[in-house]
Amino acid sequence: MKPINCGSIQIPVLAAGNGWLVVDKPAGMTVHNKPGMDLCSFASTHVQNETAVKGQIDIDPDFGVNPVHRLDKEASGILFLAASREMFRFFSNQFQTRQTIKRYAVILHGVLNNPEGNDLWETWRWPLANTAGGRINPQGSGRRQHSETHYRVLDHSTHYTMVEIELISGRTHQIRRHAKLSGHPVVGDARYGSTRAANYLKRNLAFDRLALHACAVTLRLPGVKDPETIETPSIPSQMMGLFKNDYAGKST
Repeated sequence: MKPINCGSIQIPVLAAGNGWLVVDKPAGMTVHNKPGMDLCSFASTHVQNETAVKGQIDIDPDFGVNPVHRLDKEASGILFLAASREMFRFFSNQFQTRQTIKRYAVILHGVLNNPEGNDLWETWRWPLANTAGGRINPQGSGRRQHSETHYRVLDHSTHYTMVEIELISGRTHQIRRHAKLSGHPVVGDARYGSTRAANYLKRNLAFDRLALHACAVTLRLPGVKDPETIETPSIPSQMMGLFKNDYAGKST
C-alpha cells in the first residue's frame, strides 16, 4: 500500500483493512491535536483521495479517522487508526482489556544491567497514578495503581543502554516514568529526564526526539481467529545513529 504523503514526510502504511489501518508514525508528529496538520488529518485525506485505498479501507465520513491507542508526539512507531466506529470498538476493546502485546525499542541513559542476565526479561513494578507526573514526582499524585513494565537489555554503548520493553499495564507515560524511577531515564525525555541532556542532544547532535519506538503489536485482526503480529521494518536511523556513534566512543 502506498505511504501517506505529508509533503517531505512519507508515512508507511503497515497494514489496512475495511475501516482500519496501521501506520509507522514518525517522531515529532502529533496524532490528533492539530487539525489539518496532525497524523489523523493526513491519514483521512489519504484514504479519501487515493482511489486504490478508498475501496479497501472504506472510511465512515461521520466518524473520520481516529487513533485506537496512545503514542506520544515525540515517540515513533506502530499506531492503529480506525476509520469507522465498528473498527474503533473492535480494536480499542483489545487494547483496554490487555489482549494485545505491545513491544518497544528504547534507549536509556547509563548502563543498565540485569543481575539475572541481560538476555532475560526483568520487571519494573512501581505503582503509578493515572495522572502523569514529572521528574520530581514520576509516580504522580493521587492514588497509585499496580503497574508492570517488562524489559530486557539488548546492547550497551559507552553512555546508553538499548532495551526491548513490553507493556503489561497501560498507565500514561508508563515506560518513561518507570525508566526514570529505575535511574535510567529515556534518552531525549525532557519531562522525566534531564532537560540539560535533552537540550545538549538537540543542539549538538540534532537529536530532537524521544528515543522510544513502538516496534511491534500483537493482536487479533478482523476476520482472523488467531492473533497476528505487526512490526515496523526497523528501528529509526536517528535512534540507531545516536547509539552506534556513542558505541564508537564519541561523547554525548
